[in-house]
Order: sequence, then C-alpha cells, then structure tokens
Amino acid sequence: MPLHHPLFTTLGAVLLLATLGACAEDEDTALPIDGDTVVVDVDPTNFLDASLAESVTIVPCTLSDGSSADCYQIVAASDPSDHQMGPWCPDHISDGAEAGGIWLEDGEVYDVDGAFIENLADFYDDDTWRMYDDNGDIYVTETENDCANAANPNVGEEYRNFCVECLPSYITELTQTYLIPVTPVRLSTTTSFGGGGGPGGGGLSVRGLAFNGIRFDAPAPTDAILSAYTLAPFDDAGGHINLNAGYHYHAATGQTTEIPQTDGHAPMIGYALDGHGLYARLDDSGAEPTDLDACRGHYDDTRGYHYHVDGAGTNNFINCLAGAYAR
Repeated sequence: MPLHHPLFTTLGAVLLLATLGACAEDEDTALPIDGDTVVVDVDPTNFLDASLAESVTIVPCTLSDGSSADCYQIVAASDPSDHQMGPWCPDHISDGAEAGGIWLEDGEVYDVDGAFIENLADFYDDDTWRMYDDNGDIYVTETENDCANAANPNVGEEYRNFCVECLPSYITELTQTYLIPVTPVRLSTTTSFGGGGGPGGGGLSVRGLAFNGIRFDAPAPTDAILSAYTLAPFDDAGGHINLNAGYHYHAATGQTTEIPQTDGHAPMIGYALDGHGLYARLDDSGAEPTDLDACRGHYDDTRGYHYHVDGAGTNNFINCLAGAYAR
C-alpha cells in the first residue's frame, strides 16, 4: 500500500493545506480567464461553528503564485456536526444496508451490507475473499490497535479478510488546521495534484473543505486496500477515519451541508483549496454542466469561477486547481 496516502502516512495532528507539497504547477495548461468579471470571496459564515475547534480567523499568507494575501484559518475538530459518522462494517451477513457504509467501484456506489460482504468472492471473481465465519459473523477490526495495524502498508496475514473500521472515539483529541485564500486568485495555468492512486491523482493533495471543516481528500488507494484482502468502507457520507488524518471524505454523497441556489444551479457544498466554490455534480433538473474544464470547473456571472465535484462512485472530487493556493 502506498506510504504517501492519508490512510497510511504518519502525520502530525495539525496539517496546513498551505504546505501540501504534492501540488505541482502544470505550465502547459492554459485557462480562458479573460471573461471572468465576477470573483466571489470565501464566506466564513458558511462554515459550521459546531464542527470547528476554533473560530475562523484571518491570517497573512503567501499564495502559490508568490503573492501576499489574507487567508482564512480553519481549525476543524474532525467531528462533523451535520451528520453522524459511520457505520462502516456490518456485523453479520444477514445485516441490511443500515448496518454498514458504502464502497466505490468503477464509478458505482455499493451498499456494504451483509450480502455485499457475503458475495465478495463473486464480486471480485476471487475465491480468496471470505470475510465471515461459519456462523455468518463478519471479521471486523475491534480496537484502535487493530485499526492501526490493518492500515499499515505491510498489513499482516492476520488481518486478511477483515473489514477495517476505525472509530470516532480513537480521534477525539485530533484537530486539523487549514488555510484558504479569502479572495480566490485565478491563474492562467492549472495546478495538478501529485501522486497516484485514482482519477485526478493521489498523495496528500487535499481538494477542499466541506462546510463542516472535514476535508475532501485525494482518491483512496482502493486497489492497494483490496490487494491485501481487506475492505475499508466509507460511511454514507463518503467518509472514514484514519488515526493520523482523522475523518475525511472520498466521495460527495449529499449527506453534508448544502447551500441551495435560487436559479436551479447545483447546491454549494464547500470550498476548494484555492478558495473557489465547490458545488454538487448535478443541478435541480439532474443535469451535469456540459462546459466543465479539465479541473471540473467553469464560470458564471453569479458564482464566478467554481467547481462541480465528480460522481460519488468515481473516488474523486476535482482534477486540478485553477487558482492559487496558500503555501
């Protein structure tokens, strides 16, 4: 399993979006920005106070284009106030969808219910999968130590065919600190996300923040997880926990706070790393914009430049950044 992914990397309790070095400027990708006449500032009141460890403050920062700016400093408590975390793993193969979370595969979202666990061998066409005993009880990690060991890149044989479930009680003291520019600065070149592991890249490149302060993360390394014959489901909100990165999302499923738009446009769900708005994939009529650029962004005179996240089953949010991020 890749050492650089948030599931496995040892991080400090405080992470700055400003210092995520996995972003690299792509000088070959120019964006048509001449028509952008509206720039929408980040609105700090959109963030949910109950989800934050501290009030949002303004601090000086240096952006990736070398300019000095003001940034909002957001200290999240890794504890969303707008939905419950979990569940992730069902206990028995007879359990329904309410007992487990979801899994993302080939653009589709699957309920991790008992039947899904029971049929993993058929699902992946591999008889090695058998994540339950003769009584139908599912093998689930039970302790914080199990959580740490099962997420180790050199996971031992003793965790093969385990459903990995890391609990909120393991990260009660963890906070994460992020910086987002107050005023987005659109650039003529995009910034790609470093690493590998899925659509749009991988590594530690956080894509943005939900209004509850929880980060929209890089694609989960599902191939590496599956190669160890483990399963680390996401809850219905698209999130799961690791001991160092805390609770984070790998899919936008409509469970987090959304801000409806009066013109039928897709609802707003957060902010990208560069301060541009993040919006759901589909508008009120169920349509996806047809003019999205390579980053999954476009412009209108109401919202300025903004992004639309990818489908939940893709294990992806956006593909690159069109604006400057805080270093």
